[in-house]
Amino acid sequence: MIRGYVLIETEVGATQAVGDAVRALRSEFGTVVAVDTVTGPYDVIVQVEADDLDRLGKTITNEIATTPGVQRTTTCLSVNLA
Repeated sequence: MIRGYVLIETEVGATQAVGDAVRALRSEFGTVVAVDTVTGPYDVIVQVEADDLDRLGKTITNEIATTPGVQRTTTCLSVNLA
């Protein structure tokens, strides 16, 4: 299982709508585990999981990044250092 954190910058005034849309997302490629609206340089942070990196990438690029109101995404992959 691959886990990623998607940091989203939204258009002005679109944070709530983006958060709601991503929270309601049902993807064939991955699973949205958590969605939080936050303060700081990003507006929404999404935790997403998939079986492999390709499926995770498709969830992010085909579905999350194309959500209306999303301006930019940055993805951080979770790694196991043990």
